[in-house]
Order: sequence, then C-alpha cells, then structure tokens
Amino acid sequence: GSALGSTFARIMSLNERQRVILVGCGAAGAIASIFNAPIAGMVFALEVILGEWRDVNIGPIAISSVAGVMVCRTLNGNQIPFSHESFTVSPQIVFASVGMALLTGLISVSLTRSIEYSGRFWKKLPTDGAIRAGLGGLAVGILGMAMPAVLGEGYLETKEMINGGFTRGLLLIGILLVAKIAATSLTLGSGGSGGIFAPALSIGAVSGLAFHRILALIWPAVHWSTSGLFALLGMAGLIGGVLQAPLTAFFLVVEITGGYDLILPLLVVSVLSSALSRQLEPASIYLKELIARGQLLRPGTDARVLSDLQIRELLERDCRTVWENQSLGELVEVVKHSHRNYFPVIDHESGKFLGMLHLDEIREYLFDPALYGAVLVDEIMRPDPPSVAPDDSLPELLDRMDRMRVFSLPVVENGVFLGMISKATLLDQYRRELSVQTID
Repeated sequence: GSALGSTFARIMSLNERQRVILVGCGAAGAIASIFNAPIAGMVFALEVILGEWRDVNIGPIAISSVAGVMVCRTLNGNQIPFSHESFTVSPQIVFASVGMALLTGLISVSLTRSIEYSGRFWKKLPTDGAIRAGLGGLAVGILGMAMPAVLGEGYLETKEMINGGFTRGLLLIGILLVAKIAATSLTLGSGGSGGIFAPALSIGAVSGLAFHRILALIWPAVHWSTSGLFALLGMAGLIGGVLQAPLTAFFLVVEITGGYDLILPLLVVSVLSSALSRQLEPASIYLKELIARGQLLRPGTDARVLSDLQIRELLERDCRTVWENQSLGELVEVVKHSHRNYFPVIDHESGKFLGMLHLDEIREYLFDPALYGAVLVDEIMRPDPPSVAPDDSLPELLDRMDRMRVFSLPVVENGVFLGMISKATLLDQYRRELSVQTID
C-alpha cells in the first residue's frame, strides 16, 4: 500500500510532503482492508508510518482507510476476522491486565531482538539473498515438522484460542510460544516474505493463554474468566509492544474481534506493554533499521529540516577574494570596500584555494603603514584552513562548527573556492524551512 502511494506521488510529480501523506494513505487502506478495521488502519498510518497527528494528514488518510474497507466489504462481505463470545470484565481481570502487559512487553522486546539478531546472523553468511531465504525457509520447515502450529499466519490456532478450544497444557503452550518466535525470526531475518502483524497476533494469543494458565495455577480459587479473554489481551499487548503503538493495538483488536466489552483491560495492556517496550527498546521493529542508518526523518525534527537543506543553497557568494601575491596595502583597499571579516586567498594563476585571512588575526598589520609595501598576503594568511565540501552533511557541519568554535567556514570543491557558509545563514534558512514543515 505504501509503495503504491509513493508511486502515484512520483507519477503526479507531487512534492515531498504530499508524497509522505500518500504513503500513509496507502498503508492505511491496506491495513484497513486486510483486517476489515478502518479505524485501526487510519491510526496505524498516523501513529506508526507518519508519526504525527495533524489535521492536514487525518482527512486523506481517513478517506483512504474507509475506501479500502468499503472495497473489501463489497468483494468479501463484512466479516469480523475473530468472533468470540461475550466476556465479563471483573476487577481482578483489570488488575491481571497489568501483569499481562508486563509479560507481553517483555515478549515484544524478545521478538524484536530475536528478529534483529536473526537478520545479523543471516547477513554474515557468504551467500546471496535467495540462498539465505531458501535456507531460512528450510529451517522453518524443519521446525514446522516438529510443531505444525508454528507454520502460516496462525489464524486458525488464534481463533481456537479466542474461542477457548485450545486445551493444551502450560508446557506445550510455552514451547509453542518459543517456537513461533523462532519461526518468525528465521523467516524475516533470512529475508523471507512475511509481515509482523499476523505473527504478533498469533504470538500474543499464545502469550495470553500462557498467562491465563499461570494465573489458574497460582490462584486456582479465583475465577479468571475464560482463556479467550486473555488471548485477546495478549494480542493487544504484542501489537502494542512490537509496534510501540498503543492506539493501533487497541483499535485493531477491538475491530477484528468485536471486543468492545474489553475496552478497559485492552487499553491497560496496550498502553503499558508499549511503554515497557519503549523503555527497553529505543525504537519499534519498523523503525530500528532506519534509525541505525540515520534515515528516520520525522517532519518538524532537526534531522528532517536539515535533510531538506543543502550547503549549495546556503552559500554566501559575496566574499571578496584576494591573491597570494598582493601586498598588504592592496589588501587594505579590499578591506575598505568589504563588509566581511573573512577573505579567501586564491592562487592568481590556477584559481585554486590557498588559505584564509581573518581580520582579527591580521589587525596589527593593517594599522602599520610601514608594512603596506613589505608584506605579502601569503605571508600572513592561514594556509590550509578547515573547509567543507558542498555535499557534506549539515548536522555534521554544525557539530564541527561547535567543536571548532567558529561561525563561518569556506566551502571548497576540487580545490576551488565556492563561497562561505555561516551559522547565521544556516539557522535563518532552518527557521524558514521549519515554519513550512509545521504549517497546517
């Protein structure tokens, strides 16, 4: 869905902000139609894909989400993927939801790290992507021969758990939980085709079932409702923890199960599980690789604003250049007609950049007329001064200026002086770009 949105944006030559919105629209329509969950699709796009709630985004994304669901219902009927019996939420269920959230938060982190470690392992193998995916599929197949329930998206087993028909003991449920995490990690880590929504729902249901068995074992005298209720809570906890998106988890489980009678415990589990996961993991599974590569650029953030600026468009070209063989007297005449403190020194024959003059460093010479004919520019200039290239990163440039305690640096490309870049110009353009990105 996101790929389609990005493609349409390129075809229609839309700007960057419009392209991002269409990417969110595509994701919202896809999730909404797959799960017959329009609100969850919209919230997912805003909470996970775009990462911001703005009026300009909500309208088109909501329309896309609803349109996707209406097309799906026209072709496939209006069906709830996971129907269940009515549950009664007692006070002990609400308190148990806190424990459920802690468990699903830890399992979410385990699943995220397992997929990450699996990816690192497979990438180290001296083979191409197709062979790695084939080996990963073979490993999953062998695991599936021992425990067939780990194969596929797990919807049949999930429905069975929600309806209370999954009667296996705690030990087998624990083995199934570990095996499903392993199968998901092997599939995604090796480069196989697969998503995270369906596995998270399945693993969440198994987690909820395990937690229900543990509660019944520790406090057998307490009525803990049916295991199906905890399967739904586990689904919300895993989605919330893995995606670090509590609202997406809440609305998705409510819409795909019709679990409106579980609003309070679902909120508790999804919010606490997401919070715990965020404390233990700096980013969700969708964003970890982007953050590692420095490519997560949220609108309105420093990284995003600076990424939309380039050194070439910030060049100050009104600098008065001087030659290396000019006398100090000739330099004084140049200084009289300039409003700058920096003067780049250029080779008179080749035009190459040689160095810089700064008024603060040569002030003692300027007020001694006796030196005007005796001192040349190349004798008082700073040779090989620090410079930047036009393609350098602006965040790195700012850090460099701070470390060096300078406000301007020369921009040089292939030995040719292009202009100066200053903090004042950069920050002024930064302010303008920020106002454009945050305008509603």
